[in-house]
Amino acid sequence: MLIGRERARAELERLLGASSAVFVIIEGESGSGKTAVLEEFLTAHPGTAGAVAAQWESERPYGVLEQLTKRTPHGPAHAVAREFEAPRSIVVDDAQWTDLESLQVLFSVVRIGESPTLVVAAYSAETPMPTAVRDLLDGATTRIRLAPYGVAEVQKLARSVSGVELSAPTARALVDHTDGNPRDLACIFAETPRSAWDHWQSTLPVPKAVAAGVAAQLLECSAAARAVLEAAAVLGDDAPVAQVADLADLADLADPIDVLDELRDVVALGETRGLGVVRFRKPLVRAAIQNSLGPRRARELHLRAAEIAADEGAELRHLAAAEPVSDEVLADRFERHAAELAGVGAWAAVADSLIRASRVSVDAARRERRLIRAVDALVGAGRLPEAKEYAAELESLPRSAMRDAVLGYLAIQLGRTAEATALLDEAWRHCDPTADPETAALICQRKVLDALGRWHGPDLVDWTNRAVELAEPGSPAAVESAAILGLGLGASGRTVEARAAYTELGAARGAQTRGAQTQRFQMGKGWLDLALDDPDAARHELESAVPTVFRKGSARISLWAGAWLARTQFALGAWDEAYASVERSARTLDDVELDLLRPLVHWTGAQIAALRGDWPTADRHLSRCSAGSRDYQMMFIPAALATAQCAEVKADYAAVVRALEPLTRVEPRAGIDEPGFWPWPDVYANALVMSGRVDAADGFLAAHEARAEQRGHRSASARLGYVRGRILGARNDIAGARAVFERSLESIAALPLPYDRARINFAYGQTLRRAGKRREADTVLNAARDGYVTLGASSYVERCDRELRAGGIDRKRNEDPFGDLTPQEQAVAGLVARGASNKEAAEELFLSVKTVQYHLTRVYAKLGVRSRSELALSLSDTD
Repeated sequence: MLIGRERARAELERLLGASSAVFVIIEGESGSGKTAVLEEFLTAHPGTAGAVAAQWESERPYGVLEQLTKRTPHGPAHAVAREFEAPRSIVVDDAQWTDLESLQVLFSVVRIGESPTLVVAAYSAETPMPTAVRDLLDGATTRIRLAPYGVAEVQKLARSVSGVELSAPTARALVDHTDGNPRDLACIFAETPRSAWDHWQSTLPVPKAVAAGVAAQLLECSAAARAVLEAAAVLGDDAPVAQVADLADLADLADPIDVLDELRDVVALGETRGLGVVRFRKPLVRAAIQNSLGPRRARELHLRAAEIAADEGAELRHLAAAEPVSDEVLADRFERHAAELAGVGAWAAVADSLIRASRVSVDAARRERRLIRAVDALVGAGRLPEAKEYAAELESLPRSAMRDAVLGYLAIQLGRTAEATALLDEAWRHCDPTADPETAALICQRKVLDALGRWHGPDLVDWTNRAVELAEPGSPAAVESAAILGLGLGASGRTVEARAAYTELGAARGAQTRGAQTQRFQMGKGWLDLALDDPDAARHELESAVPTVFRKGSARISLWAGAWLARTQFALGAWDEAYASVERSARTLDDVELDLLRPLVHWTGAQIAALRGDWPTADRHLSRCSAGSRDYQMMFIPAALATAQCAEVKADYAAVVRALEPLTRVEPRAGIDEPGFWPWPDVYANALVMSGRVDAADGFLAAHEARAEQRGHRSASARLGYVRGRILGARNDIAGARAVFERSLESIAALPLPYDRARINFAYGQTLRRAGKRREADTVLNAARDGYVTLGASSYVERCDRELRAGGIDRKRNEDPFGDLTPQEQAVAGLVARGASNKEAAEELFLSVKTVQYHLTRVYAKLGVRSRSELALSLSDTD
């Protein structure tokens, strides 16, 4: 019970050493470990006075104080407090039952503060208590909240109690099942055989004490209340009030509101999408009620629930629960329902329907086929732990194209490149597209995902075309392949076609704004938008693709969208949002065990932490995103980038080269070298320059510069440009370097990419300083520093400060304030100083208004002026 309570224990030790008296409240629900924390404190500090309040003594004056002092006090509380010789520390458990007089004395002792006494009172916030007592407890100076357990604490508790290594998904299910209550979790582990945790459990155990308590409550309930509880338990989470009343036959028993009022401590009324629903306050209570139903009663309730079900899926679920025997007619209905759900890409629901269909199948061959398709749907939904549980059974089945395709699909998500490729190749060899085009189309769609993992654009396009050709129009294989066709085209350098593919798909999608297929479209388009320099549009699409609630979406697609949303937010400079996206995705990733995306998710977390100087966090993310050259490129590339970018922050350019050099040997080159998708060429070339390998950097850079120019990719050209500027600076061509740096800044002037802009200015400033252009370097480095400060990139703020100190110049303007302006900046400054508007200056110089604004901002910064009038005055002074 002390697992996860380390902070609370440390805080008590800190407060014990304080120089003043403190009243501390430890609050948490029953079973959260409050008593365990107090008992450990008492053991560690033998001189501590302790008491446990009891409900039946709450009206007895000074009952708690009598436990503490071993004598019976008399008189008013303020007088007793004056005479009370307080020990160094006092603890009171179940403080909600403390008599008012004792509580007043303890608060008076702290308020008077004649000695540095620590008073610790623990109570359950959900327990009713007298208003005067609650008011006093609410006035405590310090509060320590014992939060419910999360996944990590549950796993640690499982090891401690029963020696079980619990998977993250099972731990998450137990958190939901128990609301993270430590006592209930400890009971479950103590009462459940270790072997039970070796497999996925669709029904989790209920602690014996909870089951007994619920059974006692049911016996005390009225007949109507018991009927409502049983009905709500059978109907499931957020059961509509009308359905509960109908299933419980309340029309013949009592008014529903009166019954729900009787049960207010057990259930609550809520609302979901405008519909009144009944919710159990504790999931364990619902589970205990379900377990308490005998087979006959459970069958009766499920059959009646099927009759009143609001949709076919609910009807079928209740029929299957009512008849746990083979029934081919019911299996056929489940299979047809699964086909309808597959049409909208609701793979989680498809999986549930096919698993039930398999369980009630009479024919063995049909049972196996349904199970294979159920596992396929589990993978599609991102429920990989369950899929892995069934994989062993699939592997024991006779080899078939569908079996191998599903196992290959699972291998893709687990990042097992060689296994996935072998299985999918075998599936394609054993498939006859003419005789079974549906299976052939499914295999093609899996080959599309394999090509995406390998980041092989031409293969992705080829297998997409095959899938669309073989599949029925609107089928999942066709729709899901089309959703990422644009990415394959983009990775192949066919960016115009890529955009057109999503425009056409968006038009076909029409007014549909929800649904799993829309989620796939938004993820793919958002990814492409980010790659093609439209991060604002990318953020809009990806933010819509991340949620799965109310959309029957896929956790797998949500993770893809979340990973690229974090990259988009990073590019836009919204680093707090980006890191929050990483943390959300990382939690989901642990639950679904989708190893293919682990490096992609943790890449952004590592980079942000490193840039902010938080190296323990950066190292934690780096350890989670490791991958090698034998892994999928979708794993290897972000892993290499994360390692390189963290090393770059430390100015360890040799490590940057080591991390990225393997990317220069990746085949084929088209996808990895395509501008915008993976920002590695400038990082690698920059490291070569900074390592003194200028000629190698020059030779590497040329092809990438040509490709970026050919594609018209502004941010890629700008990033490569700062490296070209470094190369020219290293060769003492300062005029050429200055021109390249200025062109790079102009290329991204209209793009919302603050980090890229700061990087270019930093490289520009370093180059100028090394060339002896100290005053100009100072201006540019300050611009870089300002950018990094805004982003919170403290590591680079410190590097900028070191560069500025190394320059060692006076920042006051010299006699020629226009000497550091570029020719275009001088032209803009002259026109604006003479009264031209930004639009007029743009027309005169054949520039965009945004470019004029960009130059004007730099002119203001360099000259130290803040307005057009000050600029005009500066110009007149020089004349």
